[in-house]
Amino acid sequence: MSSTPTAPAAHDPLDLVIFGGVGDLSVRKLLPALYMAHLHHNLPEQTRIHALGRQAWDREAFVAFIQEKVPGFISAKALEDEAWQGFLARLNYVSVDATQAADFTTLGAALQPGAERAYYLATAPSLFTDICAHLSGAGLIDARSRVVLEKPLGHDLASARHINDEVGRYFQESQIFRIDHYLGKETVQNLMVLRFGNTIFEPLWRSPFIKSVQITVAEAVGVGSRAGFYDGTGALRDMVQNHLLQLLCIVAMEPPVSLDPDAVRDEKLKVLRSLRPMTAADVARDTVRGQYTAGASQGDAAKGYLQEDNIPEGSTTETFVALRAHINNWRWANVPIFLRTGKRMAERRSEIVIEFADLPFTIFPDSPRQAVNRLMIRLQPEEHIQLQMMAKEPGSGMRLRPVSLNLDLESAFVARRAEAYERLLMDVIKGRLTHFMRRDELEAAWTWVEPILNGWATLAEKPKAYTAGSWGPAASSALMAREGSAWVEEA
Repeated sequence: MSSTPTAPAAHDPLDLVIFGGVGDLSVRKLLPALYMAHLHHNLPEQTRIHALGRQAWDREAFVAFIQEKVPGFISAKALEDEAWQGFLARLNYVSVDATQAADFTTLGAALQPGAERAYYLATAPSLFTDICAHLSGAGLIDARSRVVLEKPLGHDLASARHINDEVGRYFQESQIFRIDHYLGKETVQNLMVLRFGNTIFEPLWRSPFIKSVQITVAEAVGVGSRAGFYDGTGALRDMVQNHLLQLLCIVAMEPPVSLDPDAVRDEKLKVLRSLRPMTAADVARDTVRGQYTAGASQGDAAKGYLQEDNIPEGSTTETFVALRAHINNWRWANVPIFLRTGKRMAERRSEIVIEFADLPFTIFPDSPRQAVNRLMIRLQPEEHIQLQMMAKEPGSGMRLRPVSLNLDLESAFVARRAEAYERLLMDVIKGRLTHFMRRDELEAAWTWVEPILNGWATLAEKPKAYTAGSWGPAASSALMAREGSAWVEEA
């Protein structure tokens, strides 16, 4: 495996080039994150940010667009006029059609001579090959260049391999940053410290002391402006194949020998390769597909998926997935892993719940044998870690009830907590690959997910309906109940 590229020195010129630079991701996430890095003096001084798009704009028109669109995605208290004007001075706009090789000559003329270059491909994956080929043809790739690939990387294993092969023709593996913004979240990175920086949990972080693991990424919003993309993708490809499996890797991996990028990613790869392959019978029994119908979300009426704009009549695309997985190794033998994600659910919530085993015997006759011992790791909307334990109720007798020990990371540290995209963009600038996916990780994830897609195609069943604003189809609760467990909001 190639070594990690050397991080640029603070004085080295850097061109950060965003393909899709006026798109939704750039406006909502990338440019706000780069502004925050600029505000806190984390961008190298000679960093220029080049936004690329098809619009025939001059720089003045582009800056006017940024002035109108981007500040709404930045905290009002962080918007300082002097810093904002300084950030705008870093920005440039280049009109580029990614399919036209001639436009890349124009791009090359806009870049700083001798600068390091980071190319962020915030476009459809179908354009990745053209972009890389045209960058190479224009002489804009060298040993110091790096490229950031946004998900989804393919729609199945074959297409993922094709993208990797094509990008790999122009960039070494050590130059490729496959981004998953969940890996940039402070709490996800704290999970590594919780597991490997302390001794308290390690003896219990295994079968038979853990009863189950559940990982939920729930969204209250519908498909919105992503309808065209989403209907051809679905929840399994959009969320499970990347976000949820990456979270599972952090939960289930063995201790790496160091924080070297390949040491960490080697252990994550072992988890993905240890996932028990799903047969057709497993898919029918252990997976639930859902699609939201009209209801209420966050106090407002919500349309059903089939009533959303740009959704084909009778679409069978899933907006909800719940499934049970198993990891075939000694640490996780017989521990069911429940994964769940969905649109238009009761609330926005991303969390990991470690449910510890039931007591073998209780000496407290007035209390249940099933003690509530859970480690709850909340990723969003707020970030916290909570350990639920049993304690005695006040008064006579020995009645028990659950109480929580809370690790409040926000109050424990006075330092600012950077958002995920800001943290990951700084990793790109500094050449740190630890929190990005390696090619073999991506392909191992697709290898496990693809039989589920094939199983659904064979079953040819419509997704189960669930009301917008609920926690998904009843079948997902039944999936848990068969293992003697329950989703945390139902426990």
